[in-house]
Amino acid sequence: MDEKNILILGRRDHTEAMRVAAGLTIFGHTVRIAFMSKPLAETQENADAAELLELSEIEPETTVNEMADDIEFLDADALAKAIKASDRVITI
Repeated sequence: MDEKNILILGRRDHTEAMRVAAGLTIFGHTVRIAFMSKPLAETQENADAAELLELSEIEPETTVNEMADDIEFLDADALAKAIKASDRVITI
């Protein structure tokens, strides 16, 4: 299997998006994740999933203004460039 550049857009289920992103690194893919729609809920489930991202060396990004102080913010132009640079885009 060829290595792919994959962008995960966490729109509806941030927790599942983090799990999928971390899982895809097992196959040698380069994975990015961008949280969208709303701020990440502070739950134990999300804390555990965020730990998976850290272990997978994935630095999350966001399009949510309220999260911009904590993680890298993607404006519309940066998001468009990330989508264009990706071989696959998965929306969760």
